[in-house]
Amino acid sequence: MKIGLIGSRFFGAEMFELLRERGHEIHVVAPDAEDRLAQAAQAAGAPLVLHTGRRRIKAEDLPDGLDVIVAAHSHAMIPLDVREKARVAALGYHPSLLPRWRGIAAVEWTIKERDPIAGGSVYHLTDEMDAGGIAAQDWCFVLPDDDAGSLWRRELAPMGLRLLAQVVDEIAETGKCAAAEQDERLVTLAPMIKKDVA
Repeated sequence: MKIGLIGSRFFGAEMFELLRERGHEIHVVAPDAEDRLAQAAQAAGAPLVLHTGRRRIKAEDLPDGLDVIVAAHSHAMIPLDVREKARVAALGYHPSLLPRWRGIAAVEWTIKERDPIAGGSVYHLTDEMDAGGIAAQDWCFVLPDDDAGSLWRRELAPMGLRLLAQVVDEIAETGKCAAAEQDERLVTLAPMIKKDVA
């Protein structure tokens, strides 16, 4: 399949490798040349666009005729004209059991509120943050001594990579993607948590 991968850091680079191993044609959009995803794409000779300094992806950043768009640790807005370039789906991964903890600090709020269970969701990108239909979810226990970093590294990042790869595999096989509606009665928000300055 022809996939647009918009992302960054370790998570984006790992997703790139998973998609590349599956033989997909990948077009990468990353924040800057020093980013791990950008470096992985460049090393593999994959098409690469940098959105340095922009918080919004532009339609010209990705080619037409994509089958799927995957957001893997992207903090840039992906507007409708970009999402419409994907024939089947434009998907992201969120490290919570959506609709719980919509927002930028989901893992931190999971720890702050002492949730005993956490999870991850692959969802359809929309104009509203983390609000699209659910394509896949899984859950895990939160250990008593977990912090946001340990929970992300041990459970939620590997879960996200697995779930995104699973959904892409299903699309490649069936040409379709599930989209279970989120229950708005269960929404909780995860705004940025300000850290104390010493």
